[in-house]
Order: sequence, then structure tokens, then C-alpha cells
Amino acid sequence: MRTLLDTHAWIWWVTEDRRLSRRAKATITTALAEQDLWLSLISVWEVAKKIEKQQLVLDRPLDQWLDEAVTIQGLGVWELTRPVLVHSCNLPQPFHGDPADQILVATARRQHAVVVTKDHRIRRYAHVHSLW
Repeated sequence: MRTLLDTHAWIWWVTEDRRLSRRAKATITTALAEQDLWLSLISVWEVAKKIEKQQLVLDRPLDQWLDEAVTIQGLGVWELTRPVLVHSCNLPQPFHGDPADQILVATARRQHAVVVTKDHRIRRYAHVHSLW
């Protein structure tokens, strides 16, 4: 099953944070083994923004953390394509106004992927498959 990580799920998975649910961890493990685990490039931007705003502290410099966190065997990165960006502005309503979430959901919809997320707004959105 194509699996797309929300930014917090990616961070928690990489850092082995206990906030990652058992179901999320199991789904990630399966998708990783199938080499069908994905990250949207918007998550790289979100991590950088969290560092900029001092909302996230990493145990190493940002570039080093990112280099290691995106090159995990079995993890792919989906680029921000024009179709995804346009689709993010035309999602079936109602959907909240967070641009990063819009891009994440648009990516999942275009790639037919399930989103691993704790975010209740995404999980309640009827037009994308998600789990936690």
C-alpha cells in the first residue's frame, strides 16, 4: 500500500518518538519493506520552518539531519509538481486552509496513497484515506 508520511509522523518515526502510534509504526514498517513509503517534499520545508521558528530542536544541524532522514532505504520523496500544487488549491471542500496540509493531501490523492497522520483535520477529511 502506498504510504505517505505527514511531517510529524516522519519526524517521530526517524527519531523513534513514542508518540508514533503502534498502527502507524506497523504501517510504516510494512510500507518500508515493500519500498512504498513516501515523503512529500513539503515536509522538508515544514521541518526547516519549525527550526526557523524554534518550534523544533534537532540533535544535529538541519542539513545533516535532513540528509540522513530522507535517504533511508525504502523511503521515497515525491516532488512538488505543478499538478499537485494546482490540485492542492482545488480540493473538494470543506478543507482547512493550511497550505502544507493541502499539498500533502493533494499529493496523497494524486498518488493514491494513505496518509499516516495524527492530524484530526486530515483524518476527518472524507476525500483522502488516512490512518493513525
